[in-house]
Amino acid sequence: MTAHGTAAHQRRAFYRRIDPLHLAPLWEAFDELITPEPRSPCLPHLWAYGQVRPYLMECGALISAEEAERRVLILENPALRGQACVTHTLFAGLQLVLPGETAPCHRHAQSALRLILEGSGAYTSVNGERVYMERGDFIVTGAWSWHDHRNDTRDPVIWLDGLDIPLVKFLDASFIERHPGPEPPRGRPAGDNVARFGSNMLPVGEGAAGAASARTLLFSYPYARSREALEQMRRTEQWHPHHGLKMAFINPADGGPAMATISTFLQLLPKGFETAPYRSTDGAVYAVIEGAGETVLGDTGEGERVLAWQANDVFVVPSWHRHRHRAGEDSVLFSFSDRTVQEKLGLWREQAE
Repeated sequence: MTAHGTAAHQRRAFYRRIDPLHLAPLWEAFDELITPEPRSPCLPHLWAYGQVRPYLMECGALISAEEAERRVLILENPALRGQACVTHTLFAGLQLVLPGETAPCHRHAQSALRLILEGSGAYTSVNGERVYMERGDFIVTGAWSWHDHRNDTRDPVIWLDGLDIPLVKFLDASFIERHPGPEPPRGRPAGDNVARFGSNMLPVGEGAAGAASARTLLFSYPYARSREALEQMRRTEQWHPHHGLKMAFINPADGGPAMATISTFLQLLPKGFETAPYRSTDGAVYAVIEGAGETVLGDTGEGERVLAWQANDVFVVPSWHRHRHRAGEDSVLFSFSDRTVQEKLGLWREQAE
């Protein structure tokens, strides 16, 4: 046996001896643990709304919203099946509430967002305040906020759920509490939240430094207002080569992200616009509110993958995947990612070509 072979044999024997003590050699795993650049196992994928919706409606006949607590079909990343993840840190799903149904009141450590895809006039209540839903509206349920959902209209309501479930699970910090009564605690009248916090003004004392500024003060972002902001940008031609016209939703208390653990965005891509290649460390989930187009991942050398999308489709671009968007018609994309967490930890990076 050569000297090299002897050394390898001795090392293997050493590893076997230390294994019962739950020890392992870092040097055998170093290159996989600390990589030269991100190597996400997540895969790009698109969930076509036209294909998914019939199955979601079928769920309505299988189980009630009250029985299920939340009647949701999980959008599982193809590379993370069985883990309820769309990326390593984020959960995504499509939720259905039928006419006359109530999804019961609870609160939990996880933060949640809702992007309304179908229906008008149903509501979610956040700490007792009703937030009526219109298509394209973005609604936040901050950590430990009481919330339930009710549909008193004649049509089903469907929305995209986004939560930090995998992140909270990784941190072993999950809690849930179910409200003991049939109704959530009474709060302010419907519309109060937008009137109070949605006009770039704050009641004195609400935005104080410290704990108050960390709270999610504004939890209703009506699409009509957000869409007009994009149109104003279009009129002044504030185009970005990698994003088109893109805006971040903010918390008016401190100007930071609307949610503590999830960054949220809205972008307009005019007909014929193609963004320049771009990648960043935050894997992002996109929902198409308006228009149609495609997202091209990779490049010619790597082999491109094209995700063709239209209204209400949902797709995921994993961490550090080079991509560009092409708009076949005027298109509006909502997206969310863990960018805010990465930024707070000093980890977020981007590469704009």
